[in-house]
Amino acid sequence: MKLAILSCGPKCYSTRRLREAAKNRGHMVRVLNTLKFAIDLEKGEPNLYYRQKQLSLYDAVLPRIGASITFFGMAVVRQFEQMDVFCANTAAAIGTSRDKLRSLQVLSRHHIGIPQTSFVRDKKDVLPAIQRVGGAPVIIKLIEGTQGIGVLLAESQKTAEGIIELLQSQRQNVLVQKFVAESKGRDVRAFVVGNRVIGAMRRVAQGQEFRSNVHRGGTTEKIDLDPEYEKTAVRAAQIMGLRVAGVDLLEGKDGPQVIEVNSSPGLEGIEQCTKLDIAGAIIDYIAGQVNFPELDIRQRLTVSRGYGVAELHVPEGSSYVGKTIGESGLREKDINVLTLYRGTNVLPNPRSSRVLEAGDRLLCFGKLDSMRDMIPARTRDKRRYKLQPLPSEDLLAEPPETPLTNPHREDSESING
Repeated sequence: MKLAILSCGPKCYSTRRLREAAKNRGHMVRVLNTLKFAIDLEKGEPNLYYRQKQLSLYDAVLPRIGASITFFGMAVVRQFEQMDVFCANTAAAIGTSRDKLRSLQVLSRHHIGIPQTSFVRDKKDVLPAIQRVGGAPVIIKLIEGTQGIGVLLAESQKTAEGIIELLQSQRQNVLVQKFVAESKGRDVRAFVVGNRVIGAMRRVAQGQEFRSNVHRGGTTEKIDLDPEYEKTAVRAAQIMGLRVAGVDLLEGKDGPQVIEVNSSPGLEGIEQCTKLDIAGAIIDYIAGQVNFPELDIRQRLTVSRGYGVAELHVPEGSSYVGKTIGESGLREKDINVLTLYRGTNVLPNPRSSRVLEAGDRLLCFGKLDSMRDMIPARTRDKRRYKLQPLPSEDLLAEPPETPLTNPHREDSESING
């Protein structure tokens, strides 16, 4: 395999370890400075130049894109994708994970536990937002902060209002987030590669510091991750579309609470803590994907006219409840169930003997007309009946559903036991 590692820091621990792991496995590997690329666009011939020379062919790319160069870095990764080079993390997935608001919106839509969060712009909305997330103390976050930078703890409501007003005056977008008291000063980092957690550690803040990031001086300890936390970490990474990710979780009284999904997680802290070859696991996964790639069904299967991917719901009282997938008649309608979502469980490639239950969600590929007929009209939110039309404005139409990010395909039902 010929591998390119995109990194502006060739001497940093993570980049050195990844390069070393690739070389030890007999792969050709080169660290390429992300900022030294030029992107050439021409009809039918996407191309890349590196240090003024046309880039040679690579089998795979491992992006290590710093937050300060996210836009250009994503453009480079996207160009590799257009050139049919396997990218460990796609540009779209990197972009979603980098935007804290967007990532929380997507996770919330897919029933992942997250701390209650509010995003406001109007000064009058600040106080109600603080109250809705449980009142002071509250966490205030910059939407694009990293490594604990831009994360503040406001002990009082007055302090929170002042911080938010100051940041907004500097045109900074901020989130107001519930302070999970029981996890103060500590969190869990789960390192996800493919469809499993390959290592996990607990990070503990020191002294009066509430941020547990290793870059903030936090200490680490190796842990055996609880199955519920492992499942949540894998689902969060898959929903983001990330194949390599560091998922940060709080240990809340109601279970795991995802606070961030990192597309370029550092290796130093977790390797030194767990004594595991995390870099080697990443390289082995990429090599496996180059030899036997997983297809993105949303892009590959929709080429047939009239066919595509849709999410179907099984509501209470549906004729499908109590029937197996085989008995449902879906296959007779040219509809194949790719993934079954049941509560917090994800079941790829469910067997035809799987019995459907009320509340199940089915990610299906098939005839769009057949699937369209099966989707009921959206149920109106009862809260909307309490709203009165604005005197001088029309009510906006409902926005479309957030598209479902497809999880990685699997060959068994191991996730659901």
